[in-house]
Amino acid sequence: MSNDSTSNPSGPSANEVSKAASELNNLLQIISGASSMLGPDHQDSQSYLAMLHESIDRAERVAAELAEKAGGTSERNATHPELAPFMRSKKVTEPTSSKPGILLVDDEQMTLTLMKRVLSDAGFEVSTAESGFDCLDQFRRRPHGFSLIILDLTMPFMDGEETFGRLREIRPDIPVLLCTGFIQQARLDRLRTSGLAGFLRKPVPPDEIIAMVRSTLASVRYAGGINQHGMPVAM
Repeated sequence: MSNDSTSNPSGPSANEVSKAASELNNLLQIISGASSMLGPDHQDSQSYLAMLHESIDRAERVAAELAEKAGGTSERNATHPELAPFMRSKKVTEPTSSKPGILLVDDEQMTLTLMKRVLSDAGFEVSTAESGFDCLDQFRRRPHGFSLIILDLTMPFMDGEETFGRLREIRPDIPVLLCTGFIQQARLDRLRTSGLAGFLRKPVPPDEIIAMVRSTLASVRYAGGINQHGMPVAM
């Protein structure tokens, strides 16, 4: 078996670093989501949770350094500039009687399970897809059945950027949030120019996911894209 330093004397490539950063952030997302669901059932659980959260913070700093070295974005989260003014000027309200439909797209099953639990508990109707192909299949069958799509970037066969482009071909007004462990700044800028509604970098705390989803739905509603129940309207 060859030695890595021999086969690659200049050190890890940007692509290798980006993959490592993305995988680390995916794992952190799972750890963060799971830890948020733990309860104080044991007398020492609080101290264990504190240790767990400290470990998450330390690992997140390492992932951020990896991402920076690979040319990734330094932003934690961001909203499309055209939606940002609505978020600042309007009060975000709780979902009303009708549940907005959200489609989660990620090839990591544990991530889907945790995020579906978080968003379902927050009052949303959540569907999941484990690939870009699955996402497009569901969306073609119900193009107006979803108010928002949360899309991972790194997926096999069809990545998030290609999936995003095809979603926009089917329904140009669908709000899409990118939630991923690593993305280069230039690529993020390109997606924003194409109409990406917002960006969240994993690991994302559950309350931040909920806040971003509600803010995005509210801002699109105020901009005239969906009705007061969070459902799409004809454009």
